[in-house]
This record gives sequence, C-alpha cells and structure tokens, in this order.
Amino acid sequence: MPVLQRVVKPTTHKGKKAILKKEPKLIEDNKQTLCIKGKITSQLVNDCMKDLYHIKKPDVQMMQKKNDILPFEDVTPIERFSSKLNSPLFIFTSHNKKRPHNLIMGRMFEHVLLDMVEFGVENYKGLKEFKVEKIATGMKPMLVFNGELFDSNSEYGRIKNLLVDMFHRDVVEKVRLQGLEHVLSFTAMQDKILVRSYRTLLKKSGTRIPRIELEEIGPRFDLSIRRLKLGSEDLFKQACKKPKELKVKKKKNISKDSLGSVLGRVHMGAQKINSIQTRKMKGLKKSLTERKAERKRKSMGDDNETKKRIKRSQDVHV
Repeated sequence: MPVLQRVVKPTTHKGKKAILKKEPKLIEDNKQTLCIKGKITSQLVNDCMKDLYHIKKPDVQMMQKKNDILPFEDVTPIERFSSKLNSPLFIFTSHNKKRPHNLIMGRMFEHVLLDMVEFGVENYKGLKEFKVEKIATGMKPMLVFNGELFDSNSEYGRIKNLLVDMFHRDVVEKVRLQGLEHVLSFTAMQDKILVRSYRTLLKKSGTRIPRIELEEIGPRFDLSIRRLKLGSEDLFKQACKKPKELKVKKKKNISKDSLGSVLGRVHMGAQKINSIQTRKMKGLKKSLTERKAERKRKSMGDDNETKKRIKRSQDVHV
C-alpha cells in the first residue's frame, strides 16, 4: 500500500520567513565571480578573462554563450544572473570601435549593482607566454597596491576596494611561509592601473630568514580607466556594515598598541605608605640622622602635650 507523503507547512512567522527567504549568514562563504562574454568580443580580451578565470579558480564560473548586454545602459540581466547563480562579483568583456578590448569589473549588494568600473586592456601578455613554473590552483594571493592615488583619490580608493573584493579568498588565521607563493601587484598611474603577477622564490640566505626573489609568471596587462558607476556613500557604508554578533565588545581599561600588545589599566585605592613594614630590608632602614630627627620630633610633641595638660589643670583650679 503506497504511503502518502505529508507536507508540513510552517505555522509560525519565523518558519514562514525561513522558507520564503534564507536568513543571512554571520560568516559569508567565498564570493563567487561570474565571467560573462558580450555580444561582440575580441580574442585579446577573452584571453585576459580566461587568465583571470584561472587565477580565481575554484571561486569562479564561466558562461560559454555570448550575451547581448550593455551593462552601463541596462545592468538588469547581470543582476538576474547574479541572483540565480549566487555570484556577487562579475567580469564582463566586449569589443567595439569606440571602446576596443573592453573589460568591466563589478560587484553586487543584495543582488543589486553596487560598483562597476570599465577598463581598456592594453599591453597584454598572457599566462602561456611566460615559460615558467606556475602556482597551484586556489592559492591565496598577496595583494600589493603601489601609488599615492589609491590613498589620495576617492575613486581610486573605491577601485582598490573592488580589486581586493575581486581577488580576496577565505580568511585564515595562520599562514606558513611556503604558502605565501603568489603576488598580485597593482600600480596606480594617471588614468591607468598596471597589473603584474609574480611567484615568490625562497632562496638560501645563511640565516633562518630566507632571501625572497620574485619571478613574473603572468598575466601582464595595463588597465586604462574609461567609465565608472559607483554606489552612493550611504549604500557603500551599508554594504560594509558588520552584524552585531561579529563586533568585538570593547572591554574597559584594556587597549592595544600599534604592535598588537595588550595593555591594561589597574585602578588602586590610596596606599598608606608610612604604615608599610620596611624594617626587614636593610636598604630601607632609617639612617642615624633620620632616627635622631624622629626622636626629637617625639620629644617636642611630648613637651607640648605636657604643657597643655598643665594649662588645663590651672584653668580648672582657677
């Protein structure tokens, strides 16, 4: 006899909310990146996106079909892909006479566009052209940002934040020295960002600390900044807001210095130093001069007390 499967529907508000919409996680998973090809692309910009795809593996998805999308005119299709495939980051490539070898990087917040930057790829040299040993898949890169523009210019600062978001991986507490193998360098120039990729080599130095050398492994290319579409400051602050559960509660009278050392302040009551027993230590014993002065003060005090008693007794007789 077949058994009917009984579906239990939620009756509480919390249960219905969990079914309709998943509750946000306190610690997010690694952000996935979606690689999208435009209707018309060039071989150069496709190769550049493939190299970025290999660097970001396994936190990346490549769409094989071409899409008739113009992100700066209508970003709705990319937002729909982002929501469906759970990819808050995206890379879009296109090519035309006005904007050749076009590469767009962007990110979403709650499946709605937050930031988007359009670059032109120049002086490209791919991974295959560097005949050297490559790094392992999934290696966590070290990001190096050179140039004052990343700190002084607000737009470059937002682009830096986008690049950190794009190439950031899972947070780790400890990293062994051999794990620091990949370096991504970004150098800011006027209307241009130079991108270089290196592999670190640990050489013998005669000490415990090895000598570090960098070997370029590719890809190498320059990104000329064309158009920007940045979210408002309020939306950016909301996207960077941490949940209350992850905020570290500040403890009273405990602080950290620039080197990370924990400093504490202890409050003590008034101490009676004069009544502390110090005679047992030879270095703290009173000298002969101090003892004579103390006896003299005591004798003067006794004389004054005797005079006061005599005066009080005379007053009583009178």
